[in-house]
Amino acid sequence: MFGNNQQVTGMEEIERQLQQKKAGQAATSNLSAMEFWLITDAGYQPLGFVLGNSVMSMGVTGGIATAFKGLQRGELTQLTQLMYAARELSLQRMKAEADELGADAVVNVQIEIIHRSEEIMEVIATGTAVKRVGEPSARAVTLQVK
Repeated sequence: MFGNNQQVTGMEEIERQLQQKKAGQAATSNLSAMEFWLITDAGYQPLGFVLGNSVMSMGVTGGIATAFKGLQRGELTQLTQLMYAARELSLQRMKAEADELGADAVVNVQIEIIHRSEEIMEVIATGTAVKRVGEPSARAVTLQVK
């Protein structure tokens, strides 16, 4: 509940918090310390951790058709198309969160596919929204690879 006795849904609350975020406040990130240093050294500022997800269902008909196709060799085209659509939707939602923060880019993007059942899957895209705030450092960077 807020001052005007109006209840706000979870998504509306998140949007309200994003709009109130001001420069200089703490930001979340999925960057390692080295990645954070490289990003800031390149003239970018991390704005926050962004996420997009989608949950898709094959439906009964699609699941049965895919199951029969699975008995033969070859691509399961319905499942492949569903996975591509779910991935694209998740990425679009993640980019929309980054746009809300005023980001120029999203770095360290990771995609996870979770099969909730034989017919239902969830695709989650995460990353760190960044904004260019200056010029890259002229300092030479040497990385050690293990």
